[in-house]
Amino acid sequence: MKLALVGATGLVGQEILHVLEEHRFPLQSLLLVASSGSVGQALQWAGESHEIISLEAALAAQPTLIIFAADQATSTTWVPIFVAAGAITIDNSAAWRMHPDCKLIVPEVNGRLLQANDKLIANPNCSTIQLVMALAPLHQYYGLRRMVIATYQAVTGTGKIAVGQLMAERQGVTDVPQAYPYPIDLNVIPHIDEFLDNGYTKEEIKLVNETQKILGDVSIRITATAVRVPVLGGHSLAVNVELAKEFDLHEVTHLLNKTPGVVVQDSAAQHQYPMPLYARHQDAVFVGRIRRDYSQPCTLNLWIVADNLRKGAATNAVQIAESIQRLIT
Repeated sequence: MKLALVGATGLVGQEILHVLEEHRFPLQSLLLVASSGSVGQALQWAGESHEIISLEAALAAQPTLIIFAADQATSTTWVPIFVAAGAITIDNSAAWRMHPDCKLIVPEVNGRLLQANDKLIANPNCSTIQLVMALAPLHQYYGLRRMVIATYQAVTGTGKIAVGQLMAERQGVTDVPQAYPYPIDLNVIPHIDEFLDNGYTKEEIKLVNETQKILGDVSIRITATAVRVPVLGGHSLAVNVELAKEFDLHEVTHLLNKTPGVVVQDSAAQHQYPMPLYARHQDAVFVGRIRRDYSQPCTLNLWIVADNLRKGAATNAVQIAESIQRLIT
């Protein structure tokens, strides 16, 4: 398989390269693509040096599979061009997720929908991926009625400039490029992506629309508040879940424990619960603080943590690629 990676120099692109190597993804050749300012530079992968090329050069090379880890504008313009040229395309941006003809895939949840003739597959939003990983088994067994979500999202979700801003502020340096309109160190910012006319941000609406699409149920009522926090290790979600029928907490824990890709960390006596510091560089989705909501029936609370660059982006994209590779060989 000839694989091209667009956005190879970014945080997600770099993580995709790590995951491809860790998973020993079968490659005939690897094409690394980035912006014009990076073309001609070299990146190391699997012990070899690879020259960064342009999108035009990648198109001419006719890759079998291409993964976009670039901004939405780049994906909007270039994805249709590569699809038309016959490349199987996996896109990490929000450009195609809600398109009716594009599958939105988390392999452990709805990977069964993938077919050998799929040409465009969307990678969901990072917070959505960890949310559905934990809630898909509960939806299948009990049914989901309503969710109230608060996210605590790492600066790595914004990119290299945001990481630079945080680390500079911790050193007392302010004369650096700013990713946020306010300081992020020793602060939290309840604003991720653009505000919409209804008062929600695009990030919050993604959690609604993408979750309903992946789980195949538009009747699930969802409301969310997305917050940026000064951490690097991953995103955390506090989720209040109303189920369609009564549940047993031990049964809920058992369901989560046997779900591939989910790890339960939940022991109040031992102060055991998921934290982004320890989720960093891990592929699993960690779930803890599992407890009943006594304010209304059939409702529980969950704390869900995952590395947003790994399962929330890179690992999920590579897993999609692996599924496609199995289907076409």
